[in-house]
Amino acid sequence: MNEQDQQRIKQLLTETIQTITGRVGSDLRHDLWPAMLKRLEASPAKVPWFDWALLAAVTALLVFFPGAIPVFLYHL
Repeated sequence: MNEQDQQRIKQLLTETIQTITGRVGSDLRHDLWPAMLKRLEASPAKVPWFDWALLAAVTALLVFFPGAIPVFLYHL
């Protein structure tokens, strides 16, 4: 493959990508690290109150009825 063929393929790919993205003169984002760092720095989702209530109920069940531990482990 010579230089002219490579240039023609590059031109065809650029035109195809521009028609797909609908943006002229823009490149696709190849660097995903900035977006990943934003997600890592964002605060995690808050745990709903129902999850805490369910955890408290299961803990109380296991404290007051230790015989339920094997049943609980079976269902995990």
